[in-house]
Parts: sequence; C-alpha cells; structure tokens
Amino acid sequence: MTGKLLFALSICLFLYWMAGKLINIYHFAFVGAVFEMLWLPMLALLFVLPVLAFIYWAKEKFTMRSLYLFSISIFITTIMLMIILK
Repeated sequence: MTGKLLFALSICLFLYWMAGKLINIYHFAFVGAVFEMLWLPMLALLFVLPVLAFIYWAKEKFTMRSLYLFSISIFITTIMLMIILK
C-alpha cells in the first residue's frame, strides 16, 4: 500500500514541477491560485518523499523490482530536470 502511495505521489510531484516549468500556469487565475497554494506542500514532498522511499526500500532489502526504487528514480529525474530547465 505504501509503495503505491509513494509512487503515485512521486508522479504527482513530477507532473506539478514540470507543469510549472513548461506551461504558463498564470494564464488562468484559478489555476495560478491553486498552483500558488500547493507550492509549499510540494516543496516539502520533494524533500520528504525520497527519504521515505529510501527507508522503505531498505526495509525491503533493496529489491530491484520495488516501487520504492522507481519512486526514487522519478525523484532523481524531477530534481535533474528542475536544474536543467531553469
């Protein structure tokens, strides 16, 4: 259950940050307001979720077919694209 939840949250986090980089969020006022309200929780998730995924992945004895590993790879991709797409 936690693997699926962390994986879904990592995908949502990826989509949130990429939408902010690639789409004009402030074209519509409501979408911009929602985006502004979500920035602090998404920033917290950006730092908390990789740590949780690594802890749970370690509890699974670092299996390669784990959803936690895929979540960590999505986090790494998100952070790298945030750096590249300034």
